[in-house]
Amino acid sequence: MKLNRNSYINTRRDAWVEVNLDFIEQNVREVKKIMSAKSKLLAVVKADAYGHGAVMTAPSLLASGVEFLGVASIDEGVQLREAGISAPILVLGTVPVWSMNSASVNDITVSIFSDAHIEACKVAYEKNGLVTKAHIKVDTGMNRIGVGVKDAVDFINKVKKEPSIRLEGIFTHFACAENLEKTQQQNEKFQKVLEQIDTKNLLIHTNNSAAILSGINSKTDMSRAGIVLYGLMPDISAGCAPRTEKNGARCAPCCDFKQALSLKGRIASIHEAQANEGVSYSHTYVTSEKIKIATVPIGYADGVSRKLSNKLIAGLKGKKIKQIGNITMDQMMFDITSIDAKEGDIVTLLGQDGENFFSLDDWAKELETINYELACRLKVRLARVYTRM
Repeated sequence: MKLNRNSYINTRRDAWVEVNLDFIEQNVREVKKIMSAKSKLLAVVKADAYGHGAVMTAPSLLASGVEFLGVASIDEGVQLREAGISAPILVLGTVPVWSMNSASVNDITVSIFSDAHIEACKVAYEKNGLVTKAHIKVDTGMNRIGVGVKDAVDFINKVKKEPSIRLEGIFTHFACAENLEKTQQQNEKFQKVLEQIDTKNLLIHTNNSAAILSGINSKTDMSRAGIVLYGLMPDISAGCAPRTEKNGARCAPCCDFKQALSLKGRIASIHEAQANEGVSYSHTYVTSEKIKIATVPIGYADGVSRKLSNKLIAGLKGKKIKQIGNITMDQMMFDITSIDAKEGDIVTLLGQDGENFFSLDDWAKELETINYELACRLKVRLARVYTRM
């Protein structure tokens, strides 16, 4: 799939998110270099693949060696099935009891951890005659969802005896993969559970992106890679040199991960402002001299935080430009005084522009949050355009 970025015009708005599928495939290969060769890889595509588009990225992920897909809810799994995706899909989050029938009908594997889940699987089986595929979630310290460690063995054995359920795996989730000591404590609790049951033919999995990159407990049957597949780093690996120590955990050898997501918009209007004129709401920016202003149709309703006002730097024709004035709901302004530009020229807020690269991590640092949140914020009214190098 090739698109000429300079010729792309969004028929709804002149603003869009580009997703480079070649970069996603490269990121899969980089992850698999770190993992054990015997371990399967589950790609987490919840929240519309962290804003990258689950339906469009899933084929590339699967073609690159991913065996499973992970979602947050039944409806996310159904969306993939309706798009023709036949690979195994695991719902990593809580599944409402009333949706078990939909799970079995659509061949979607669920996470279970309560007697209510077992009863719901029985009801679904009585209704449609289909066995529900399931993984059991064990809570070893995340304190979010899962069966507690002290009840886990009895619950697992109960599920194994239930004819309406096909138990396929057991897993837990590390709360602090950046902290080796805390992760080891969780893993020890998990291993004690596993020692008391027969794990033959079951997929055992613990590792998320941060744990994969840290080399933690890499001998499990499957790893769950999320944010790293999109070229965005969990905190543990940001800026780490090969095999250095950080917060008590080892950082993975630096790999060639590529941020797959770019955010771009075309200049909608250009005008001049004189010295001592305010720009945008509340006049948080006042000109000190005559300047040339470009307006781009991207705003906080598209997921770009208003807190980035007067701080955001973007690219235009290979040069850096500063955003000025408060970011509004649908638009923002840039000082382009030093650049010979015209309406329709592309401004790059995220991604590569000439020799300059604009990272989502820079936004996250400015906003004191994580790149996961900001990727998911980029709203659906920004069309997704899928490219290859």
